[in-house]
Amino acid sequence: MLATNTRVLIVEDDQELNEQLSQLLTNQGYQVEQSYDGEAGLLKAVSKEFQLILLDVMLPVMDGLSMLKVLRKSCQTPVVMVTAKDAEQERIAGFCQGADDYVAKPFNTTELLLRIEAILRRSQTNQESNRDELCFGELTLNSKTHQVTVAGQALEFTPTQFKLLWELLANQGEVLSKAYLYQRVLNRSISAYDRSIDMHLSRVRRKLNEVDGPGDRLQTSHGKGYCFI
Repeated sequence: MLATNTRVLIVEDDQELNEQLSQLLTNQGYQVEQSYDGEAGLLKAVSKEFQLILLDVMLPVMDGLSMLKVLRKSCQTPVVMVTAKDAEQERIAGFCQGADDYVAKPFNTTELLLRIEAILRRSQTNQESNRDELCFGELTLNSKTHQVTVAGQALEFTPTQFKLLWELLANQGEVLSKAYLYQRVLNRSISAYDRSIDMHLSRVRRKLNEVDGPGDRLQTSHGKGYCFI
């Protein structure tokens, strides 16, 4: 996805930081709009089309987590939360409400740009994922029949297992967070102590390995998520 075709909404009440972020992204070719409180940001987010939203947690009128909760009822635009450096509970709450990633203040601008690019690539892959087949070596997934084969041998996968493997293979090389996978695969937000995705991934890996498939390519990135390498 070219930056020149990408619209980004910045929702940040610190005017100086908002301007810095706007200038940074504008210099990279992104089309940027700005809001300074959660309510105004929500109105823009639902009334216009954006490819990404940078959302601060601590906002006036409506805080960032409340805005995200409302937004996710009607919109799946990728959201990067901006949190304080040590605000672990804010990050967990953000993922539970459907955030795709987070950056902690003060952040490295190069890292921020790389995170944005990774999320946009992932989002573009999802938009293009209406293709019928994905292949990796002798592994083939067919989205019409929901069939998984290894060297022509059909495997029995549940719909959830198929969706999980499809999502990871479609985004090969990208670490997908558990929060993201819960939304894409299970259609719900992640909750504390929920290990559903872990369980499904373990079964997918085992089924692939039983027929000498690429199960070992399903890797866990501790504290981050999962990846098909």
